[in-house]
Amino acid sequence: MSSLTGSALVPRIARVSGRLRVPGDKSISHRYAMLAAIAAGPSRLRGYAPGADCAATLACLEALGVSIARERADATRPEAIVIEGRGPRGLRAPSQPLDAANSGTSMRLFSGLLAAHPFRSVLIGDASLSRRPMRRVIDPLTRMGATIAAVDGRPPLTIDGASLHGIAHQPEVPSAQIKSAVLLAGLHAAGRTTVIEPAPTRDHTERALQAFGGSTIRHGSSVSVDGGQRLRAIDADIPGDISSAVFWLALAAGTPDSEIVIEGVGLNPTRAAVLEVFRRAGARIEMLQSNAEGEPIGSLALAYGSPRSFEIAPDEVPGVIDEIPGLAALAAMQPGISMTVRGAQELRVKESDRITMLAKGFTGLGVRVEEFPDGFTIHGGPPTGGEADAAGDHRLAMAFAIAGSRATGPVQITGADAVAVSYPGFFDELHRLARGQ
Repeated sequence: MSSLTGSALVPRIARVSGRLRVPGDKSISHRYAMLAAIAAGPSRLRGYAPGADCAATLACLEALGVSIARERADATRPEAIVIEGRGPRGLRAPSQPLDAANSGTSMRLFSGLLAAHPFRSVLIGDASLSRRPMRRVIDPLTRMGATIAAVDGRPPLTIDGASLHGIAHQPEVPSAQIKSAVLLAGLHAAGRTTVIEPAPTRDHTERALQAFGGSTIRHGSSVSVDGGQRLRAIDADIPGDISSAVFWLALAAGTPDSEIVIEGVGLNPTRAAVLEVFRRAGARIEMLQSNAEGEPIGSLALAYGSPRSFEIAPDEVPGVIDEIPGLAALAAMQPGISMTVRGAQELRVKESDRITMLAKGFTGLGVRVEEFPDGFTIHGGPPTGGEADAAGDHRLAMAFAIAGSRATGPVQITGADAVAVSYPGFFDELHRLARGQ
């Protein structure tokens, strides 16, 4: 990848085989870092996600008075970050705006965390994040007692924290980020705070709270926290990010005579729906779990099978929302199959308008795509070659690269440096696999 232009030429891959690991899970890294900051004592986190999103969370925590150190790896221990917890409501008023960069997770979860702290804070982000809607998190936090100012419901957010009270909140759209923001605020609120989910979403926040000695109450479609809980520091390993692993799974599933094993990856059941989609698409996939408590960690083994067309229905979308670009790459690689997604309008308010930009990118590579208001259909491939614009979106950059590895002609991706958001070493790994190493 050219560091001057942010563009990348994609290597041609005829077969892929081997074992690899992916970076630490972004979703878990954000949550563990924030909970460690309000726990009592030092938490040691190994495998913290290396991308720019999770770095933004650490930088915001340091601006809030949290001491963070890095322990280098040696012969006896892996690299770790150590976060010195400041206890409940122990964060310090920042002297300048808190920059969430491109991270919607950071902005939404910090909104919940800061809503109960008795000072003013301002959350800002880059141009992409500044276009993303925040009203769905502003409204419940305001009902709890915080004051949040924003122009047209978009960043920057000016938060005046206050003494909060518990509420029952039912989001209009399923969102783990909104649920998590409300639960984090509820930790410091009077009484019980409940989120009633319209559809199940990932449960990393609930598991993280339990890991830090807190508790949640699950009843049917609702999850609750009681205010006043005190958290304890932890020593923990963060599993590999299954959303990053999906791109390598797609590469093997779309490349004849291929097989791949991804080790140390998170196998949380609320993230595992994507594995069933791979099976429907004809891949042979096996999950090997190595632990049964907390965040499940294990290995995924996938082999090329009998490719076939597949669909993602509206009720499945919340469980695979971040994995849809990787699945789209799988469809774009293979002739004679199609992939249809409906009920996924939430993709339009991610790091980019992922429906439009995904359609434009694959069309630029010679793949036929139909765009709908709430989804798309990809009519197989392989790509003929060309240029695709990642639009500053890390998942689109990786999706175009994976599909492009099977193109019949050269493929160039502009904005490929966006992978630094979640997977800085992605193109190094892709070239290593292309060399058969």
